[in-house]
Amino acid sequence: MIGLISATAAGTAARDRLAAAWPDRTRVYEGPVGDAVRAAFAECEQLVCFLATGAVVRLLAPLLGDKTTDPGVVCVDEGGRFAVSLVGGHGGGANELALEVGELLEARPVVTTATDATGVAGLDTLGLPVEGAVAAVSRALLDGEPVVLDTEVSWPLPPLPVAVEGSHVIRVTDRAVRPAEHEVLLRPPSLVVGVGASKGAPVEELLGLIEDALRDAGLSVRSLAELATVDAKSDEPGIVEAARRLGVPLVTHSAEELAEVEVPNPSDAPLAAVGTPSVAEAAALAGGGELLVPKRKSARADGHASMATCAVVRRPARGRLAVVGLGPGARDLLTPRAKAELRRASVLVGLDQYVDQIRDLLRPGTRILESGLGAEEERARTAVAEARRGQAVALIGSGDAGVYAMASPALAEASDDIDVIGVPGVTAALAAGAILGAPLGHDHVSISLSDLHTPWEVIERRVRAAAEADLVVTFYNPRSRGRDWQLPKALAILAGHREPRTPVGVVRNASRPDESSRLTTLAALDPATVDMMTVVTVGNTATRDIAGRMVTPRGYRWQEAAS
Repeated sequence: MIGLISATAAGTAARDRLAAAWPDRTRVYEGPVGDAVRAAFAECEQLVCFLATGAVVRLLAPLLGDKTTDPGVVCVDEGGRFAVSLVGGHGGGANELALEVGELLEARPVVTTATDATGVAGLDTLGLPVEGAVAAVSRALLDGEPVVLDTEVSWPLPPLPVAVEGSHVIRVTDRAVRPAEHEVLLRPPSLVVGVGASKGAPVEELLGLIEDALRDAGLSVRSLAELATVDAKSDEPGIVEAARRLGVPLVTHSAEELAEVEVPNPSDAPLAAVGTPSVAEAAALAGGGELLVPKRKSARADGHASMATCAVVRRPARGRLAVVGLGPGARDLLTPRAKAELRRASVLVGLDQYVDQIRDLLRPGTRILESGLGAEEERARTAVAEARRGQAVALIGSGDAGVYAMASPALAEASDDIDVIGVPGVTAALAAGAILGAPLGHDHVSISLSDLHTPWEVIERRVRAAAEADLVVTFYNPRSRGRDWQLPKALAILAGHREPRTPVGVVRNASRPDESSRLTTLAALDPATVDMMTVVTVGNTATRDIAGRMVTPRGYRWQEAAS
């Protein structure tokens, strides 16, 4: 919850805007400012104070404890010009909150945390448990001193400016080791513990078994990703409570699925009880990986029979491939999610001209793999191969990556051994439509006239179908130097089903500095004025030119009224 505190009429007006925008995230604190700040500090994860920073500093000073537990605090000035991350920039999320508040209130976010200011990924912002000399190693990164990245366990991390040799070390490990003097340990969620239990098994017995197994194998409980078991034990109280106390999800598998997993220590007892010869080992191995601790039973001090078993697996590292749509070209049409993925990626793969558009958004140390036109499949293969090496990869394309762009070849190349994240973008058709008016107000279709990947006979059949169905048609890749007859042919097909006065919108370089657009008709359009940077939108029989704007009504009532 975000506590909101204000003292003046202007501050209250801004506070109320925030409260209205985030009704489920915020709580307004009324009354004397000092009392409000103290109450919000104790009750909320974050605070936004519409007060002077000096006043907030004095109020917060006696309340501050530890940066890992204090709430994040953002100050907004009386004029609503700045949103200042004051306390808890990383641990309390104040830096991100300042960006959100700034965007909502049209204020400039002010973030002074060194790593954020320089673009270096903060070691405490990577989403992994972190131990050791975080401040010293972060300072070394900022000062340009050599820092070594030691990846005992491969994990997709953001770019870090690291060296081959150096006195400071970032170690990615799931082993139970203590950090050295100038070392930071990052704990990836690489371990899966499979558990089996008799009915009524005490949670203490389960927890003791799991902790002993990890300790004896030299593994850190902070790298535990999940507990896994058979479906029949999904509501076993001891197992459910063990997962809760360990702070990890409980993942279950059917007995049939577990029976198919090859294990070193099958048994008749679980086969008779739940229908699979292995629960602990099979559940741990269900997602693949290396068996580090074979099945072991709990030991009970009272001499009674063991009620629990467990096994530990290091699951295979999964790379991360984000397929990112950059939009039509304008920076303000690049989505916040796309920006976040670009900054998260340690490897960027893309067409050289698209890389140039967003190069300034990348973190220092990002490895860039760029190539020229016509290498789409090669870029897709490269991106997938880098992800399979455990990297965090961004594969970029214009518009929406799933529309005539890189998502299709990348997903055709990828298998289920990597995580794939699609990041939508504003398509050329949508950008052009917004410039023209509302041509896509009813059913519409996009058709590429390039026959490099699709035979012309197929393209022509699709154009005829769209013409007969009275769909608004947006043509991508309408005309190039080597393909100058396809657009006239497609327009002729549409002209067989639509009036010569049918509105046609032509937009070149939509949203870019040299953008141009015009509204013409099906009869008047000169194909020679169109090139590969152009999108051509042909209206249906209901589309109208209204005050110089191309409008397709949501229904056909206008057409009926005009007839």
